[in-house]
Amino acid sequence: MSRAVKGTIVVEGQEITVSNPNKMLFPEMEITKAIFLQKLTVLSPWLMKHCQDRYLTTIRFPDGVHGKSFYQKNSPQPAPPFVHIDEHGGIQYVRLDSLPVLLWLGNLACIEYHASFDRISNPVKPTEWVLDLDPSVEEEPRIMEAASLVGDLLESLGIESVPKTSGATGVQIIVPLVQDMTFDELRVIGEFVGAYLSDRYPKLFTIERLKKNRGDLIYIDYLQHYEGKTIVAPYSPRARIGATVSTPLHWSEVRRGAAITDFNLLNITSRLEQEGDLLTQAAPQSLRSILSFITKK
Repeated sequence: MSRAVKGTIVVEGQEITVSNPNKMLFPEMEITKAIFLQKLTVLSPWLMKHCQDRYLTTIRFPDGVHGKSFYQKNSPQPAPPFVHIDEHGGIQYVRLDSLPVLLWLGNLACIEYHASFDRISNPVKPTEWVLDLDPSVEEEPRIMEAASLVGDLLESLGIESVPKTSGATGVQIIVPLVQDMTFDELRVIGEFVGAYLSDRYPKLFTIERLKKNRGDLIYIDYLQHYEGKTIVAPYSPRARIGATVSTPLHWSEVRRGAAITDFNLLNITSRLEQEGDLLTQAAPQSLRSILSFITKK
């Protein structure tokens, strides 16, 4: 039996243990743990930005993406002294506030990073509104067409939005907000948008919550956006065969039919260098006038 390999790296003055650096996490892409940590380092400025001030849930794959996995809300133990904790609801959440913390989690095979919709500093009023387009089938060739229709409707309402691949099968539409509305108020708008699109495109969309009753329709999930719930963070890797990354897109890319699998750990660096963070392109806005219009009807 071969002995486990272990070493240390020093990042920002902190010593981090790296165990089994040659372990394959994504065999099809030939991404070892060492390569994964390198890619996390590249992603770190963007990934940490979108996890800041939020409760973090990770999904760990100790034996790679083909092995068993589990959700991790409480901080792994023992935690090094540079790890800070945010306690909420009896859970000790890791605060993703530095590259050493991210690499410590990466060494533990935390492949996916999911951030709470509610912010720690102001849990009542969110800084974005999100519609999650969730296919009912594993392979959904219409997902970008569906996203385009949602984007067109929002644009007709005067709402700026940014599409983001989930990195799995769906697309999320993100609307940056000024903090002047509650989750419940935004759900009213979400229900209106979802019902309208489902009525207009009944062979494409549904707001049926039970998956067994959706057939092959794309679920417009406006209920997920709520305090205590999470979304895969922008620029988080996903535990998929192709090592996909949840990636914000230009609307022009959506309309050209970009594939979710186009964006992965091996090519995301060049995209970020060229495009930067597309989520900063839409300015925070208020949807209160939209809510007033809907509730007056």
